[in-house]
Amino acid sequence: MADSPTARRRRLAIELKKLREGSQLTCNQVGEALSWSGSKVNRLETGSGRVQPSDIDALCRYYGTSDELRELLMALAKDSKLRGWWQAHGTGVPRWFAGYVGFEQAASSLRQYQCEFIPGLMQSPEYTAELHLASNQMSAADFERAVKVRTERQSLLTKASAPDAWFIVHESVLRHVIGDRKLMRDQLERMLVVSELGNVTLQVLPFTAGTYPATGAFTILGFPEQEDPDLVYRDGLTDATYLETPHDVGQYTKAFDNLRALASSPSQSTALIRRVMEEHSQ
Repeated sequence: MADSPTARRRRLAIELKKLREGSQLTCNQVGEALSWSGSKVNRLETGSGRVQPSDIDALCRYYGTSDELRELLMALAKDSKLRGWWQAHGTGVPRWFAGYVGFEQAASSLRQYQCEFIPGLMQSPEYTAELHLASNQMSAADFERAVKVRTERQSLLTKASAPDAWFIVHESVLRHVIGDRKLMRDQLERMLVVSELGNVTLQVLPFTAGTYPATGAFTILGFPEQEDPDLVYRDGLTDATYLETPHDVGQYTKAFDNLRALASSPSQSTALIRRVMEEHSQ
């Protein structure tokens, strides 16, 4: 079972939709049979509404599920109401980003392309602080919380069940000076240290790579159980987009594979990062 409340909520929504579609019923038909609105059924199937175990019990009895499945789904409903560790930091984690952190904690694989900034899981506290200062959208207290959350997230890569993480960064990310050159030199050194982890692969897409899919930054998250399909995440300044249809995920998977083929090998990427570090030392 997925090990974050966010992922459990998604699993529950997927299973509820599967049950309804298997019964060849619409949301309105199910809602009418249970004296609910069709929109309530839809909210439960999209994970956007409050989930009560009693609602899940009613749905399962209506669909005629086994006792075992009903108990499993009710347990998911209860667990989905728990708070993740990141939620203890309050507004230091924007609401639109909290969902991503929950999915990240449950992922078994991460494939990420960054064309503007160092991947969050590789950032030094100083680099992260500079990015948050530039946004100028947080109070002093939330600023400290945000930096702390970013640092705590990074333990994901070294835990016992760490995901297989593959990062591709554009060369411009290495040369974009955030803070000052010393900060950037230290940041690139941190990248190299993280890239030495057995579950981490790092490639750089060099300026000489030629044309490539103009996708912008994105992350593809994979999950340990087959019932939880891959998810594509893209973020903006104040919001986030999740894509999970087979077509959309397939398109981004193809884009990532193309970027991987065009990028320098891990060893060549390490050499390039060291050259840029020397430039930042001058």
